[in-house]
Amino acid sequence: MAEENHTMKNEFILSGFMDHPELKILLFVVFFAIYLITMVGNLGLMILISKEDRLHTPMYIFLGNLALVDSCCACVVTPKMLGNFFSENKMVSLYECMAQFYFLCTVETADCFLLAAMAYDRYVAICNPLHYHTMMSKKLCIQMTTGAYIAGNLHSMIHVGLLCRLAFCGSNHINHFYCDILPLYRLSCVDPYVNELVLFIFSGSIQVFTVGSVLISYLYILFAIFKMKSKEGRIKAFSTCSSHFLSVSLFYGSLFFMYIRPNLLEEGDKDIPAAILFTIVVPLLNPFIYSLRNKEVISVLKKVLKKKKSQGSFKKMPSTVA
Repeated sequence: MAEENHTMKNEFILSGFMDHPELKILLFVVFFAIYLITMVGNLGLMILISKEDRLHTPMYIFLGNLALVDSCCACVVTPKMLGNFFSENKMVSLYECMAQFYFLCTVETADCFLLAAMAYDRYVAICNPLHYHTMMSKKLCIQMTTGAYIAGNLHSMIHVGLLCRLAFCGSNHINHFYCDILPLYRLSCVDPYVNELVLFIFSGSIQVFTVGSVLISYLYILFAIFKMKSKEGRIKAFSTCSSHFLSVSLFYGSLFFMYIRPNLLEEGDKDIPAAILFTIVVPLLNPFIYSLRNKEVISVLKKVLKKKKSQGSFKKMPSTVA
């Protein structure tokens, strides 16, 4: 019996959302609809930015990359979760777990740095408009974007590498809808103190740096808005910034709750709601928050739709004449 209890586990069962089997059809429909909207919204925004020359500016380069990491986040998490609603075999191997966490950690870390870069870009545009092209050149924009992806890869490699020092010999049930690193720490029969410490140091440092950059940028933007002489301009700028800040707050708030807190290894009933926020809800909202309130994006979208409509009517003309 003792030997059976200490058998090393290399496969795990994802048991998130399985407490209420009567809701699985409803949950599947809701999450599938969210997934489709997320992918259409983010991929559509990426295509729009790549096709339109006047959107090839730092602001929209950052926005296009944000849409890319949001669509990647949805692809990493949602398909596996949807499959598990109706699958009898909810098993996932340790290597699949590592791969899923690696890609998720990469895109979420890149997301953090991209949001900080976007906040800095808005600060320069609003507070130093005359020096915008020198302070935020296309070269600097590409360097910041590349740096975000490099930081994401390095951050995820550190944590995935440290997972190799753990051994799993107890329960193999992960109470989550994807392979997160914290449930694996909880299942380890090797003390994960080193892993937990490294997670706190690196995730904490990234969060403090990026959140600090966002807060400082938005504070300067706020002061600039209050100095505006036009009341209509103040209301418009404040409305745009507040919606952006709401998205940033949801994302960073849920990440803070998940990874930067005392007693990380204590399993809580709020882990899944927090994970839903930054892996499903925020990628869904971002394309609408950052683009549908943007006059330039709306103008380009109308232009593209009008062009498609005119091409469609032109193709129908010969058959009508005939």
